[in-house]
Amino acid sequence: MNLSVRDAARLLSVSEKTIYRWIKQKIVPAYRFHEQYRFNRAELLDWATARRISMSPEIFQESETEASPLPSLSDAMEAGGIFYRLEGKTRDEALGNIVAHLRLPDEVDRDYLLQVLIARERLASTAVGGGIAIPHPRNPVLLHVTRPTVTLSFLEKPIDFHSLDGKPVVILFTLITPTLRSHLHLLSKLGFVLQDPGFCKVLEEEGSREEIFRALRRSEKSFSEGDV
Repeated sequence: MNLSVRDAARLLSVSEKTIYRWIKQKIVPAYRFHEQYRFNRAELLDWATARRISMSPEIFQESETEASPLPSLSDAMEAGGIFYRLEGKTRDEALGNIVAHLRLPDEVDRDYLLQVLIARERLASTAVGGGIAIPHPRNPVLLHVTRPTVTLSFLEKPIDFHSLDGKPVVILFTLITPTLRSHLHLLSKLGFVLQDPGFCKVLEEEGSREEIFRALRRSEKSFSEGDV
């Protein structure tokens, strides 16, 4: 619980008054210690991404303070791949088909991963609105993968993911990462590019791989030039 109200307000680009209002409404994940509120960075980022809340570029600067380099979102998607027309009549069936297509090391237990993803959805939907969901393990370290991947999947038919806006999901970005740091980094960048109308339009039209990567790199470049 390393973030104060001031930290949370700065990272979410809102006022402290807004943070306190969200706490009072019990809609933001917060913890009270010794008459002060604290926030878990990973939970706050998850919460903000699910609600399409704008985040300060500062979140990238803080996540990259360690020595090891972090991947770009486009690099992680190159590693994870794009898949079209995946079948599934229910959320769990769709997740099962996605897991079957993931590019994972042979030693990763796919059945275990599927159960982890289902458990995460039962805890709180990863749908972020607009027909998009970002399924991911709550604790990425448990999977013992060596490289971060983001896999983009388009479903054959929309499926109910209990999204806040009530829209069924047809587009999924599945995050599989070796560390919490890389998980937060990629989740942050996804949150930014999903606020880009141009990138979202290509997704809605189920563009080709070339069109999607071109739009993604353009979007990444736009916020990189903004000192991200």
